Amino acid sequence: MGWRRGRTYGQGLHDWVLAADRPVREVARRFAVGESYVARARQQRGQVSAGVQCNYVFLRLQRLERALTGRVAAAPEQTLTQLCQWGEAEHDVRVSPTALWKTLGRLGLTLKKIAPGRRAATCRCSSGTTRLGRRAVQT
Repeated sequence: MGWRRGRTYGQGLHDWVLAADRPVREVARRFAVGESYVARARQQRGQVSAGVQCNYVFLRLQRLERALTGRVAAAPEQTLTQLCQWGEAEHDVRVSPTALWKTLGRLGLTLKKIAPGRRAATCRCSSGTTRLGRRAVQT
């Protein structure tokens, strides 16, 4: 039986394993499956078919989308850590900077990142060169 990791066995095999009244090792060898699969299938004998797989994670910041959008629009220079602290202090929602970053990305918002003492559009290249390769542009 050709099985690849990450793929589920078919319902027919599940039914055959349940119908076999032999010891676990014998059934596993007979159908070329693991002993743990046979044991788990027998433990779930009352279920007719596999349960629904659901990996949906509730978005913790979904109810704060309007407030978050307004906060970023009012002060785009704040950091993710500052936004996390704001969310915890004012809205009693504690999230990681990664979760906040993903939420901002989903909303299409960006934070303006400027190092102290630098302007946003400065390029320390001489004219006629590119930033990446520093090659002269020939026109």
